[in-house]
Amino acid sequence: MACTGKYKLTLSENFEDFMKALGVGLITRKLGNKTSPTVTITEEGGEYTFKQESIKTSQVKFKIGEEFEEVTADGRKVMSTMTLTAPNVMVHEMKGTNGGKDSTCIREFLGATMVATCKVDDIETVRTYSAV
Repeated sequence: MACTGKYKLTLSENFEDFMKALGVGLITRKLGNKTSPTVTITEEGGEYTFKQESIKTSQVKFKIGEEFEEVTADGRKVMSTMTLTAPNVMVHEMKGTNGGKDSTCIREFLGATMVATCKVDDIETVRTYSAV
């Protein structure tokens, strides 16, 4: 099973506390908690494209194991690295810049669903997406 597909958020647990721990402002947290983003991940010739569509659309291109600069959906600038720990598991490590916090998201691709478990400090959020 590949780490690609198109998914829409269907369940979100502890996301507001996660955003708060990252230092995301109140208004952005409230908006972020009300949205159900669609995530599309494609791969061509070893280059992945990760697109998230919601109130705001963001897109990054990357190669597995190569660090890249990213501006997150909430506006934080991070240095990211994606790795594959299994054929269907992608780990997204984000190193904060300018005093920002580090965080990690592990995305498990399970056919009809994708489960993203993200952690900052000791705060964890689990977000479940369904294939569309």
